[in-house]
Amino acid sequence: MAIAIGLVVAFGAGAFTIAANLLLASPSYVNYAAGHVAGAPVNMTIQADPTTGFGTLAPSVTYMAMAPDGKWVHSTLWQLPANSVIHVKAYEYDSGDAFRNQFKSQVTGVIGGHIDLVSTKINGKVTTLNQSVNLYNSNVAPYVGHSFSVPSLNINVPLKGLSPATPVNFLCAAAPCAPTNDHTLTTFSFKTRGPGLYRWQCFIPCGYSYFDGQGGPMSTIGYMTGFLRVVN
Repeated sequence: MAIAIGLVVAFGAGAFTIAANLLLASPSYVNYAAGHVAGAPVNMTIQADPTTGFGTLAPSVTYMAMAPDGKWVHSTLWQLPANSVIHVKAYEYDSGDAFRNQFKSQVTGVIGGHIDLVSTKINGKVTTLNQSVNLYNSNVAPYVGHSFSVPSLNINVPLKGLSPATPVNFLCAAAPCAPTNDHTLTTFSFKTRGPGLYRWQCFIPCGYSYFDGQGGPMSTIGYMTGFLRVVN
């Protein structure tokens, strides 16, 4: 019995240590709520990148966010003001695939019921699109790189990806990527609710080294999943 109890205690201590290390290893929140004036919108810029040169899963696909001071931060933890409009500018630097789940091709939960495909830069050439989209199909986006999805807010925003045939010299080699690399640019807006913690995730399978593409970066904070911490 003493041996069994000892094993349980040792396992519990080990599990606690692992959990604590994971929590401590999480990135810090990018604070978009600091100094927010009630009723004013918040501007947020994010990017989805094909590879990182840093972090626990490097190299791997990842999201990054531009902090209010203009610096790119490797974090998917974002603090936002409650009951506020959030204007998002999303750069997609990764190549994509056709949808495996057509349900995820629908744009939901955003203001106006649509997103705007602003432009693409393909093989170094910029094309202005200004397309209003509420449903992706092969004509609008034959390749989808990633998505920004917040299930509890019913938000689903697929991001148009680059062709898998994009020449390597035009692709981003390491995050954070730059506008000189090939990319697509999408804008959309949503409104936060009351204070709370809202999980968000990319639902386009992109953990290719894992079963069905669902592991690794797909389920790791700082890469393809994170939280919106909404505060008063």
